[in-house]
Amino acid sequence: MKHVALLRGINLGPYNRLPMKDLASMFVEAGCGDVETFIQSGNAVFSAAPAVLKSLPGAIQQTIADRFGYRIPVILRSSRQLKRTIEDNPFLLAGKPEKTLHVFFLAHPPGAQAVKNLDPDRSPGDAFHVSGQEVYMHLPNGMAKTKLTNAWLDSKLSTVSTARNWATVLKLYELTQR
Repeated sequence: MKHVALLRGINLGPYNRLPMKDLASMFVEAGCGDVETFIQSGNAVFSAAPAVLKSLPGAIQQTIADRFGYRIPVILRSSRQLKRTIEDNPFLLAGKPEKTLHVFFLAHPPGAQAVKNLDPDRSPGDAFHVSGQEVYMHLPNGMAKTKLTNAWLDSKLSTVSTARNWATVLKLYELTQR
């Protein structure tokens, strides 16, 4: 089975520059096969044995810190988990335009009380739905204008998140099917 690694906060303008060929090499060095990167924002598709997967996020984080000096969160999803994310998107099921959809992938499941305490009116016009380790977003005014940010989610849910637009989520799943 293939997996996807979602890195947060790399290649954002001039910040945290990390060439994708270097990222791919890190995954190979960590014991992964069939490594392929997608766009410059830190997405890697790969295959790996269960023993490798267990320590992979920490190993990649440490390699990036050692070589580039950045502390970058790495979140993994299996092809099966990504498929379920796509199938379960409540905003897609409600007919919202795909270009307005995003998913925030969480490193750890949030507590029920933390989810309950999220302010649904924080960003008028935007909507979110937490399900397991994903936060589905409907952002009709775009990601740049929302108040539903990584920093807000991370602080409220006591975890780490990274976001992808719906087109990227679909493409990453497609890449896991090769």
